[in-house]
Amino acid sequence: MSRSRQPPLVTGISPNEGIPWTKVTIRGENLGTGPTDLIAIHQKLEADGTEKVEGSMTQKLENVLNRASNTADTLFQEVLGRKDKADSTRNALNVLQRFKFLFNLPLNIERNIQKGDYDVVINDYEKAKSLFGKTEVQVFKKYYAEVETRIEALRELLLDKLLETPSTLHDQKRYIRYLSDLHASGDPAWQCIGAQHKWILQLMHSCKEGYVKDLKGNPGLHSPMLDLDNDTRPSVLGHLSQTASLKRGSSFQSGRDDTWRYKTPHRVAFVEKLTKLVLSQLPNFWKLWISYVNGSLFSETAEKSGQIERSKNVRQRQNDFKKMIQEVMHSLVKLTRGALLPLSIRDGEAKQYGGWEVKCELSGQWLAHAIQTVRLTHESLTALEIPNDLLQTIQDLILDLRVRCVMATLQHTAEEIKRLAEKEDWIVDNEGLTSLPCQFEQCIVCSLQSLKGVLECKPGEASVFQQPKTQEEVCQLSINIMQVFIYCLEQLSTKPDADIDTTHLSVDVSSPDLFGSIHEDFSLTSEQRLLIVLSNCCYLERHTFLNIAEHFEKHNFQGIEKITQVSMASLKELDQRLFENYIELKADPIVGSLEPGIYAGYFDWKDCLPPTGVRNYLKEALVNIIAVHAEVFTISKELVPRVLSKVIEAVSEELSRLMQCVSSFSKNGALQARLEICALRDTVAVYLTPESKSSFKQALEALPQLSSGADKKLLEELLNKFKSSMHLQLTCFQAASSTMMKT
Repeated sequence: MSRSRQPPLVTGISPNEGIPWTKVTIRGENLGTGPTDLIAIHQKLEADGTEKVEGSMTQKLENVLNRASNTADTLFQEVLGRKDKADSTRNALNVLQRFKFLFNLPLNIERNIQKGDYDVVINDYEKAKSLFGKTEVQVFKKYYAEVETRIEALRELLLDKLLETPSTLHDQKRYIRYLSDLHASGDPAWQCIGAQHKWILQLMHSCKEGYVKDLKGNPGLHSPMLDLDNDTRPSVLGHLSQTASLKRGSSFQSGRDDTWRYKTPHRVAFVEKLTKLVLSQLPNFWKLWISYVNGSLFSETAEKSGQIERSKNVRQRQNDFKKMIQEVMHSLVKLTRGALLPLSIRDGEAKQYGGWEVKCELSGQWLAHAIQTVRLTHESLTALEIPNDLLQTIQDLILDLRVRCVMATLQHTAEEIKRLAEKEDWIVDNEGLTSLPCQFEQCIVCSLQSLKGVLECKPGEASVFQQPKTQEEVCQLSINIMQVFIYCLEQLSTKPDADIDTTHLSVDVSSPDLFGSIHEDFSLTSEQRLLIVLSNCCYLERHTFLNIAEHFEKHNFQGIEKITQVSMASLKELDQRLFENYIELKADPIVGSLEPGIYAGYFDWKDCLPPTGVRNYLKEALVNIIAVHAEVFTISKELVPRVLSKVIEAVSEELSRLMQCVSSFSKNGALQARLEICALRDTVAVYLTPESKSSFKQALEALPQLSSGADKKLLEELLNKFKSSMHLQLTCFQAASSTMMKT
């Protein structure tokens, strides 16, 4: 054989070299083809044996070796069997040791699930999946199938926990990430969003049903079981105080006394509870959606293909989620309307959103409180950056509540003003006024002040008066308030004497009690009540109504000019009617006494003695006029010119009529008539009006002119004598000529 052949290579697996199953290559000079090599020796022996002996010369050697081998096998079979068994066991233990992670994994998964160590389970599963997910070894496939079975059970468990309600946002995010890491089928995050949506709606309607049931059981009180203060969830105010973006300084519930909750109407308490419930659930619901949109819910190690699929889902789900939010807002608004504005919901929705069965309307005070609650809810939802178009229904609700609150407050104010007549004490101050005009103005001021927050427009809110219909209704209610008070005045002016519970009358201490008519046990007459009401009317016209118009304007009421005009017209109509009644009561007796007085004792203008002075009938008429002056002056100085002017007009008109009815006068008769007419005219000169001056002129023109200077002198002497003798009585007519007279 040529030495140029290369040495052979023997490759095999050695049980003693390196770690098990290590492949080795044996190179050796004794395996070569040289003269001393085993192969060369074998070849030489084969050649020699064939030549010298029959058959192979190594055959006998082979047979000997085989017998030796069989003998050895017989001798050492048991030992070798044990060795093989030991090797087999050792190999099996090596395999178990090497792959114990997979074999122990099903049990470890169960234990960690029971402990809630879902992160450990997921990590182990990911490791097993990467090592044995595609194995073809049957035992590995069997155990990996067990792992998959338990992981599937874990997926179902986590999904059940995810869809449980109530749950926290933290837990929801955690379970969604677990399911994402476990490559759960479907879209667990969206399923969670849907479950939360149904849960919120269910809570809202259950809240309403609970309050309605409680109302029917205890219509008088706010049930402690449903009391807001007993709610363990975060309150609306607590939530808002923690919202940095709102930055409000105080709570609308501050300063509430301990009995407040027992006085709260069920419907108002329900709205508070409802809004608190929504604000405790909706923020997490919204944040869950935001996390769903930006992908922060899912595992950072999720496959890109999965992320792309979720992006497609988000785009498809946006409209669905918008509908969910709209449904929650719709339910919130409808339930609130059913409680506070039952007439604003359709008949078909009354059962679902209403059912309160209350007969009385809520007062403006409680409506204002409810408005504040809804406003705070809107602010809190806005702080979550929920789009304004989804919150528009709440804005519409707030506007309707504000309008209703204004209407209810004005209606309630009218009812309060109706009762003001019961509070009239008839105590007159130095200006001739009772406390009634002040009480009236104060009542309206307080009413408008209670509406200050309601009328104020918060960001994004429209004016209460933006709708012409609302403007007209508010204007009519305002006019009604004024007219209700005017009606109260009219009722007071005509109240029977027996109904007046007044034992004294306060007057100006500087006013002389001319006739002792004001004393400790004084009781008002119908004429005095008329005067007091007239005095109040004058003050209302000059001050109160104008002040009220300013208050209306300050609070941005519309149609103020119309309110003022209509109210003033009604007030003036009442004033004129009461004034005419008073004049009729006072002037008619005086006027009626003139004619009998003139012709007393069969007096005849054609046949009478020379005049010696003013006759008694005229003095009596003057005394009666003085009595009217005293009565009016006692009540109100400002009414004196107005009243006396009208009384004197009536007297002068009657005197003129009587003079014109005389067919003829004798000289003495003419002088007597001129004396009496001039005496009356000069005495009341300060209260003469153009009408009364005209009447006196006509009366004098009906008399014959004085023919001689002696008659004129006598007339002047008699006039001076009358004024001197009646000086004390006529003092009340010596008012300053600058006194303004109202006609």
